[in-house]
Amino acid sequence: MKTQRQPQKDAYSLILEAIDVGIYGPGDRLVESDLAERFGVSRTPIREALQRLETQSVLTRDGRSLMVASLDHNQLAELYVVRAELEGLAARLAARHAAPEEIRVLRKMVNDDRQITNDLDALVRANRRFHKQIHLASHNRYLVQQLDLVHRTMALLATSSLAVEGRSEGSLEEHDAIVTAIENGDGGAAFTALKAHISKAYETRLELDSAQFERLTD
Repeated sequence: MKTQRQPQKDAYSLILEAIDVGIYGPGDRLVESDLAERFGVSRTPIREALQRLETQSVLTRDGRSLMVASLDHNQLAELYVVRAELEGLAARLAARHAAPEEIRVLRKMVNDDRQITNDLDALVRANRRFHKQIHLASHNRYLVQQLDLVHRTMALLATSSLAVEGRSEGSLEEHDAIVTAIENGDGGAAFTALKAHISKAYETRLELDSAQFERLTD
């Protein structure tokens, strides 16, 4: 029996994943030759990937150099407004269209995540999976595409709001409320619960940024 080979990721996906997991953060310069060596690909696909990421505003240009973009206060506010509306819509649609199996997976995610509240990296990854599962459960490909763009931009935030003390437990309770609404087929409640969840994440993000600013100015 032949083993099925996993498809290799392209340069674009490799660079984006490296930004997403924090290998490259806001302000870091990305050099073609360094990236080609790290990922074991030629410079041409690296160059094309960098150009694509620049057009998507994931990268910004400083003279001839490209660096990972950062979000200012206004951009952050705009991002969270859009995220709250789109995520809320995904939850509303999931309450209407999610298969029983998808709902059981969401419930299992919430239960499993209660065991990792002391592991920030694992919780951040689990949080991404949870939200992605809701996107997919909406069964609306165009909404999923737009949410992918939003979450790609979220990768430009250097620190997760889950890093704030006590936030992980609160986030899981909010996830529980979202899944309960979806289980009940209550689209309105699912929409409201997910928007409230994003609002709390935004509030926590502002507190986190404020604390970091105070440390820098002390």
